[in-house]
Amino acid sequence: MSSLEFERITVLPMDEYNQRLVANVHPENWVNPQPANCYDLVVIGAGTAGLVVAAGAAGLDLGLKVALIEKNLMGGDCLNIGCIPSKSLIRSARVIGEMWKAKNLGVNISQHINVDFATVMSRLRRIRAGISHHDSAARFKNLGVDVFLGNGKFASKNTIDVDGQILKFKKAVIATGARAIKPEICGIEAAGYLTNENVFSLIQKPDKLAVIGGGPIGCELAQAFRRLGCKVTLFHNSSHILNKEDREATDILQRVFTDEGIRLVLNCQLEEVVTVTEGKRLYFSSHGNRDSVTVNEILVGAGRVPSVEGLNLEAVGVEYDQKLGVKVNDYLQTTNSNIYAAGDICMNWKFTHAADAAARIVIKNTLFSPFGLGRSRLSSLVIPRVTYTDPEIAHVGIYADEAERLGIEIETIKIGFNNVDRAITDSQEAGFLKIHHKKGSDEIIGATIVASHGGEMISGITTAIVNKIGLSKLSSVIHPYPTQAEAIKKAADAYRCTLITPRTKKLLGFLTKFS
Repeated sequence: MSSLEFERITVLPMDEYNQRLVANVHPENWVNPQPANCYDLVVIGAGTAGLVVAAGAAGLDLGLKVALIEKNLMGGDCLNIGCIPSKSLIRSARVIGEMWKAKNLGVNISQHINVDFATVMSRLRRIRAGISHHDSAARFKNLGVDVFLGNGKFASKNTIDVDGQILKFKKAVIATGARAIKPEICGIEAAGYLTNENVFSLIQKPDKLAVIGGGPIGCELAQAFRRLGCKVTLFHNSSHILNKEDREATDILQRVFTDEGIRLVLNCQLEEVVTVTEGKRLYFSSHGNRDSVTVNEILVGAGRVPSVEGLNLEAVGVEYDQKLGVKVNDYLQTTNSNIYAAGDICMNWKFTHAADAAARIVIKNTLFSPFGLGRSRLSSLVIPRVTYTDPEIAHVGIYADEAERLGIEIETIKIGFNNVDRAITDSQEAGFLKIHHKKGSDEIIGATIVASHGGEMISGITTAIVNKIGLSKLSSVIHPYPTQAEAIKKAADAYRCTLITPRTKKLLGFLTKFS
């Protein structure tokens, strides 16, 4: 065994919860193992994709030697600075949203809602720490994986250097993920700013918060912090927030944001950030007018870039782009046939569930395809996505404008939640379900749901697409009444109605007279 000296990693604040987190996912006293003579598979990066590949390969009970390298915190973005902390924060914020609406439901609540921000953030840290053992170094060691904590980089065509230790491999997987984009705004570095990488370390609520970026991260956190009592200004360079989503869907969310008191500055160009006595002043232009706003904190949520630095990819002939990441084919194979990649480092879909699905492709293609068991393709995946605002915007498949660009003729069925009994009783009529199907066919090619729990509902349609279940069969599925998911059956029934010919309608009308 060899002991490796490395810088101690801290996650602020280092309370009991973050100490437990670090003890699991980057323990200070960790001793890297003596490398095996040769590894069947070496994975660089212990985020979702890397963990799934390593655990999957080691769990095959084939006697494979598997190594996993991580320089920061195991669990990657999802556990530490993404899904888990953000959804914990959003859960607290949802309670506030419900309280704001309580009067309309006949429940009178005191005008002043006391938000204990420190407790909200403490709960977040407690939940994250409690989940962290699933991604811990000790757990993966017990699975039979050699876990190396340190900086990994390619040294030759079949070796990786981890801070001086050399790991020889037959196959390797790059799963180093992505990081927040650094904004190119004059003065912002000097003023200081937050990203998803450090916003969850806050212990004191910023009274005034600027959020840069109207994509999923920016929108989710803007609404959450507004509900938790911050005065929020959201800056976006397009004419609409979430401009990649269905326009009708984002129209609804945009109205909600305005009603909740979020100031939206659209078609905006941020020019400069200046530190003043009152805080941080942002100067910007929008619709030809120049203005400024002063805040306590700036949160940047304007996208992510792949983490390709420091891997020495040139040494092994792996092509990459600073913005697009590692170049892979449809089998997730890089330009070096023995090296694969998965997750945010190489994919447009930067979601945890997409990384998980890609990792399973890598396992099959690296370990099984050499034995003639076939290969899986990235293009075969059907990936749903959800923006976890309130209401949520969930989508799977393609949009109407995409279908038009691809030359696919479609028809669209829209069911407003003002026609769904459960949504009416919940006072959530503003949402809708929209399903696109091929013209002249019941084949579903895309769907969007705007609902309080649209992310839970979209899986039903994803299942239908994956299993090639058309609208005709969906109409025979019985949904519990009353549920908002009944909108799916209403959409399927609406399609079935289009199949009734004029002659059949006439016959049904005739028979009705005598019934």
